[in-house]
This record gives sequence, structure tokens and C-alpha cells, in this order.
Amino acid sequence: MIVRIATLIFVMTIFSCQPKKEDTKPMKVAHNEAHKKKVIYQVFPRLFGNTNTTNKPWGTLAENGTGKFSDFSEKALQEIKDLGVTHIWYTGVPHHALITDYTAYGISKDDPDIVKGRAGSPYAVKDYYNVNPDLADNVENRLEEFKELIARTHDAGLKVLIDIVPNHVARNYEGKSTPEGSEPFGFSDDQTKEYARNNNFYYIPNSEFKVPNWENGYLPLGGKDHELADGKFTEIPAKWTGNGSRDAQPNMNDWYETIKVNYGVRPDGTYDFEKLPEKFNKENYKKHYDFWQGKDVPDSWVKFKDIALYWLALGVDGFRYDMAEMVPVAFWSYMNSHIKMENENALLLAEVYQPSLYRDYINKGKMDYLYDKVELYDSLKHIMQGHGWTDHIPKVLEGLQDVEHHMLHFLENHDEQRIASPEFAGNALKGMPAMVVSATSTTSPTMIYFGQEVGEPGAENAGFGQPSRTSIFDYIGVPHHQRWVNAKKYDGGQLSENKKKLRDFYKRLLNFTISSEALMGNYQDIHYFNKERTQGYDHRVLSYVRWSTSEKLVIVSNFEANDSRVFELKIPEEIIKEWELNEGIHSVEDALYGSKKKLVVENGIGKISVSLEPLQSFIFKVK
Repeated sequence: MIVRIATLIFVMTIFSCQPKKEDTKPMKVAHNEAHKKKVIYQVFPRLFGNTNTTNKPWGTLAENGTGKFSDFSEKALQEIKDLGVTHIWYTGVPHHALITDYTAYGISKDDPDIVKGRAGSPYAVKDYYNVNPDLADNVENRLEEFKELIARTHDAGLKVLIDIVPNHVARNYEGKSTPEGSEPFGFSDDQTKEYARNNNFYYIPNSEFKVPNWENGYLPLGGKDHELADGKFTEIPAKWTGNGSRDAQPNMNDWYETIKVNYGVRPDGTYDFEKLPEKFNKENYKKHYDFWQGKDVPDSWVKFKDIALYWLALGVDGFRYDMAEMVPVAFWSYMNSHIKMENENALLLAEVYQPSLYRDYINKGKMDYLYDKVELYDSLKHIMQGHGWTDHIPKVLEGLQDVEHHMLHFLENHDEQRIASPEFAGNALKGMPAMVVSATSTTSPTMIYFGQEVGEPGAENAGFGQPSRTSIFDYIGVPHHQRWVNAKKYDGGQLSENKKKLRDFYKRLLNFTISSEALMGNYQDIHYFNKERTQGYDHRVLSYVRWSTSEKLVIVSNFEANDSRVFELKIPEEIIKEWELNEGIHSVEDALYGSKKKLVVENGIGKISVSLEPLQSFIFKVK
């Protein structure tokens, strides 16, 4: 969530690194070359198919509209697949707190004093065994409609991911759909104690929850009348807030709409569960599963494990875990090993922002992938904004070499600003070279956010959500994306020619990445080699090579938005030897648009005459 990231990310210094001899050593990647890259398409069903263009701040569902599961038609899913996508992350599927009145369907009302926006935060889940009623054509049949969406997605050749939010639940969590034989979170808690090992929540004994004091002119629902918007919410005793606040009256900048889940971590930070053995980070998920058999674990562990297995049984292919670093690594060993025993191919993606924790969550927590935000994303953002140097990128990749396959790359998601927004880069085209680097520099998966491929700027003042990010809290339309939806024809019929070209670029790039064997092979930086030797090559250009036994690539990008770059790109002698290229002329062809060049090998060094237009990239395949 947006408010979370600022408290957890440290600022990275962008600097000019001096060339070193070791910079030209190949990065060997021991992955099966038959495996191909994954591409994840993150999409909010509530926003995807909404064709309403009213966009009234704090507008109701009736005023501003909402998308539905059914909007993901066979045509829509095929277009997403054809973009070069392998997995869809349907964001906001579990039933979360929201303001629209569904009492006619046996769903209790939610209080605006503890809900963000009218549509509500997807990270304040109210019932883990059902889905968001906004997304159904028939609310009574909402879970069946989601099952049908899973089936349609699979029929399109795509995998399904949904969210699990382990650190917290909605302040008014009910779990009405919890299966017989299980209990909702908090149902059997001893509320007289701040902490008990098998309590699901932490309590503030002898207290009463108070709604935050609203500041800077903020009022729930923008101050519009609502029977429950009275500055009160009954919670006795008060519970700890999702971000760990122990105040009965949290601050308005706390995650006041949520309550923190107890994983057997005592209030002093010590653990009330068995630790993993030393060096267990080297063991596979089966060994982790075996370790937990017969062991007494906190009740919250079992509840979340059961939730994950429930969704797997419905056909979901994996999960994105919100703020996973706020939950103990040992729990993830337990949770993920149980998931993998049910489906060894389940994709497990976690939001972790502290680089010092990466290896524990990958190796001990058995995560498949983590967000590469603090390292690669932040570096690319600085470069796109014009004040970062490409010199930093090889150092980032070098520092993550041992876990590079596990670091998911992205340029947009629901927490981050849209590239086209003035607050980020102000121009969607500035994301093109960064997207090439994000998608081709490692073996890790790539993620794009719906609307990114058509330059969505996130300019709406939605109410709770503010411009630069497409709001996840409000009923809102997404204008540039709606032009691609084109009255649910999903053909881009209302896009400008420039936006059609941008989407075509993404389509060419992503389809190449999921078919390339070299991108699951080896990497070597040639940036410093060229910066030291090549006239016209500078810190706004980046180059590297990728290869497998069957494919050899030379990748070069110009991050400069206003100036071309013309130079003779050089390939180091050790790469020429590795690729077994003889002296003389070899043909190369750009994998994106098909232009052809010559790679001349002379005295052991390869050379390609390159003319890069502003923001242009080449992915040269050596014939």
C-alpha cells in the first residue's frame, strides 16, 4: 500500500561507478534453458472493465461505475495473452470492507470511519472465504462467478494469482463464509490479554477504540452524509492497528482501517514458536514441510494456511503476499511448504522492501519472487526522471547476482506512480528503455500494471486516491485504458496512433521475452567496457549481453529523451571467444523491429555501428 512504502524504503544513492576489471566477468546463470520468462499482468477487476467516464470525486458505485468479473471475456483475456502475458494477478478479489450497501444479500454495512474511500482498500479483507460483491453481476452468485473467471483465464492459457494479506485484516473482520469446522479470525480470542499465543489479534485491555482525528481538511467520504459517518466505531477493547500502532486512537496516517494479526510474536518482539534449524535455508520445500509436521504452531498460522489451500482448491495458481516482511520468516516456511506440497508450480510473490531480508525470505521463507523495488526500480526511476546515471544498473545487478532469478521487475504497480504522471516522468515513452532493461537484464519475471502499456497517467482526483496513481480506494474510470477497452471490444479502437504504437512496443518486447532462451541464460555487462573506450557512449546509455547455447543477444538502450546517440558499440574479447565468433562479419537483427546490422569481429573485439534515437533500444540477435 502507498502509505506503507515511505516508512520502509531507504533512499539509495545514485552514483557514478568507476570501471573495474571485474565488471566484465560473465554472470553465469544455472537455470534450465528450456524454461522461459514469466510476465505478470496486474489488474484491478473493479477498474478493468468499467466504461463509465463520470469520475466524480468520492462518487458512488452508481455514479462512477465498476468493473465486473464478467468483463474479462474470452476476447479480453486473449488480448492480454497476446500482449505477451503468462500470469494475471487479479488484485482486490477477496471480500474487503467497502461502502456500497449489500445488506439485501446478508452482508453487513461497513463504517466509513474505518474504510478508505468508497470502494475500500483491497488490503482490508473482511471475509477471506468469499469475493468482493462489487465484482459480481449476481451478488448471491459471486463466488461462482469468480470460479468461472478462473476457468476462462485457464482456457486462455493464463495462470491466476490473487492477494493474500497476512499481516492484517479489516478492522471489522467477520469471515461469514468461513467453512464449517473452522473459525473466523478472533472468534475465540481471550480479549482480556494484550497477547496470547493463539489469539489472532493483539488487544489494548481496558480501552475503547477511537476513530483518528482527521487533519488537513480530510473527512471520510469527503464529508458527504452517511448514516455511519459519525466519528465513532465500537471496538472494546481496542486492538493493535495493522501497522503495529498500539494506540487505542491511531493516527490518521496509521493503517487505521486494519488490525494486526498475531503470529506468535510477543509484544517485546520475541518469538513464541519453534525456530528453523541452522542452515535450513539450503533445504527444499519438502524438507520444510516435514519439519513442521506434528509441531504446535500459533493459531493464525493454521488459519492462513487453510485460506491458501482453499483458494488453491478453487483453481488459483499462486498468490501475491502483501507486506510479507512484517510476518515472521518461519511462518512463510510453514505456509509456503504446505502450498508447494499441494501444487509445486504455485507462484509465490512477496512484497519485501528491505534488501537485508531478501535472502531469508527466499531461502528460508521459500518465496519464489520478491519485489525488486529498492534496488532496480528505484534506480530506473531516477534515470527516467533525468537525474540518474545508467552506471548504477550494473552494480545493482551485480549485488543481486545470487538471487537475481527471484527478484520480480516492474516499473508500475498499484502503489507506485504512473510513469506518464507529471510526478514521475511526465511521458510514458520514457518508460520504454527502462522497460527493455527491466524485462531483459535478468532471468526474473516481469510485471506490468494494466494501463501501463497505453501510457495511463493516473490523473484523476478520485476522492481518497489522489493524482499520479490510479486509485485503489475509489470507484473510478481509467481514461486511457478505457480507450483501449473501447466499449468492451478490447481492440484499442479509441487509442491515439501514438498510444497504439506504445502498446505495440510492449507487445513486441514482452512476446520476445517469453520466447527467448538467452534471457534465461547468461548475462554480462558491457557498459563500463564501452564507457571507457567508446566515443559518443555515456551515462545515459546502457548495454549488456545475454546468451544461451542457442541464442546470443546484444542489448543497448538510450535513456535520453531529447538527444540521439551514435557510436560503435564494442563487444569484449572474452564474449567473442565465449560465443565462438570468428574474425570477420556477422549478421545481427533487432528482435523488436527487425532492423539489420553487422557485427564486425576484428582483432578479437566485436563492433556494431549503432545510431540510437531518443529513448530507443535495440535487442540484437546474432545470426
